[in-house]
Amino acid sequence: MWPVLWATVRAYAPYVTFPVAFVVGAVGYHLEWFIRGQPPPPAPEEEKSISERREDRTLQESAGKDLTQVVSLKDKLEFAPRAVLNRNRPEKN
Repeated sequence: MWPVLWATVRAYAPYVTFPVAFVVGAVGYHLEWFIRGQPPPPAPEEEKSISERREDRTLQESAGKDLTQVVSLKDKLEFAPRAVLNRNRPEKN
């Protein structure tokens, strides 16, 4: 009788353990949620998107600057980007 019982238990073990594991997991999940409580509301800074935070940062950086004073393109020493390894520069050949 015992060998037949153990063979049956061994054969149907997945069908028995899955519902038991599901119930244990659900009870543990709800117990943990009950112990921890509700999560705190997000801070106002966390509600902003990344692009909004970036815009705020650039506005704060440019707040003390005079944006009408810019460097002229003629005054810049090197307007065009340098060529790779100076291959296309006649003075370096």
